[in-house]
Amino acid sequence: MALVAETKKTVIEGNRVHTKDTGSPEVQVAMLTERINQLTDHLRSHTKDFHSRRGLLMMVGKRRRLLQYLNRENPDRYRTLIEKLGLRR
Repeated sequence: MALVAETKKTVIEGNRVHTKDTGSPEVQVAMLTERINQLTDHLRSHTKDFHSRRGLLMMVGKRRRLLQYLNRENPDRYRTLIEKLGLRR
């Protein structure tokens, strides 16, 4: 369930803070959001895949913690990120 290299590249380019950025919270949250969306579609058709569901819940928790960190450190960057990704918070 890993991201395709092209998708990963576009996600990084769309959310990076500087030219060589691959690890900022914005990029990490965007990558997790993309993987969560893919896994959600997978689980719609495979309802009994409980192992993948556990992975999904872990990713959602990690994204939540990263968003809390970003909100605590820089609320302006947090607001622009959730607006860009279309998250409801």
